[in-house]
Amino acid sequence: MFRPADFTFDVPPALIAQEPAAVRDRSRLLHVQHDSLTDLQFTDIVELLPRDAILVVNDTRVIPARVLGKKPTGGNVELLVLEPEPAVSAPPGAAAWRALARARRPIRAGQTMVVSDGTTIEFLTERAEDGSIVVALPGDPYALLDRVGHIPLPRYIQREDGAADRERYQTMFATQPGAVAAPTAGLHMTPAIAEQLTARGIAIASVTLHVGYGTFEPIRVDDIREHHMHRERYVIPEATAALIATGRPIVALGTTALRALEASRGIAGTGSTDLFIYPDAGHTFLVNHLITNFHLPESTLLMLVCAFAGTERVLRAYRHAVAAQYRFFSYGDAMLVHREV
Repeated sequence: MFRPADFTFDVPPALIAQEPAAVRDRSRLLHVQHDSLTDLQFTDIVELLPRDAILVVNDTRVIPARVLGKKPTGGNVELLVLEPEPAVSAPPGAAAWRALARARRPIRAGQTMVVSDGTTIEFLTERAEDGSIVVALPGDPYALLDRVGHIPLPRYIQREDGAADRERYQTMFATQPGAVAAPTAGLHMTPAIAEQLTARGIAIASVTLHVGYGTFEPIRVDDIREHHMHRERYVIPEATAALIATGRPIVALGTTALRALEASRGIAGTGSTDLFIYPDAGHTFLVNHLITNFHLPESTLLMLVCAFAGTERVLRAYRHAVAAQYRFFSYGDAMLVHREV
């Protein structure tokens, strides 16, 4: 099963969540264990995790990375600002950042755009092979994005971002700015649930993986073994690595936390990864349990979940979720799956 079509399912558009749940932890939870499928509420997660487990969360924070502006000629430009680009020099008082750009006419190095507060952004390079360019963000880039940027909601959310998304498209753990998409399994967590987990002896540990635009990149090859992932930056803190080294069961809150752990093997440090885990890839997992949202058909994230818990089991769970009218994708419901040994 190495074709993208081997990982597909039909989801009615009405089940694609356009708004977050009214209350974070009141979303639904599908528990997938062996051959059983149990419909629960997310608050039930407290009783489902092993008492001696380590819950690993991703503390990345989504930046308002979508920036709208105009060229001096009047043409519209839309940027998706991705990450700092240390390999390119920026003018004094500015920082070089890699971005994706959408404009009616090709963008040339040396051109500029003006954003809503009057700030001028310069294009430092032309389009690279991966479609990205480098721009000069004047002053403090994060402050600039906070002033003029929009939360980059996925395209399947068919509305403009609103003020509420600045808070609801962030997890309670979001402290490290740098992602262009949320680690969505964490959107269901609340301080109340975290306190209950801690009271049961479950340790909560953080990693950072800055979710990049590659999360939404479709697979464009007929054989998934030929697909190459976009690199994403991660940090494994010493405290988290020390906990993992104890051998306690590991629960990943989301595929991004899982990917950081699998790429680093739980060893402390900073790095980047283009690791692509799919069924029958021969990967040996460090993580024992996974809390995750429902992912797009034929996506690398769905393939990762299938590799973790079994393709037939996961796709059966997805078909059940459709029939039971779970809410899908970033603002949708969650599932708990286990690595079958």
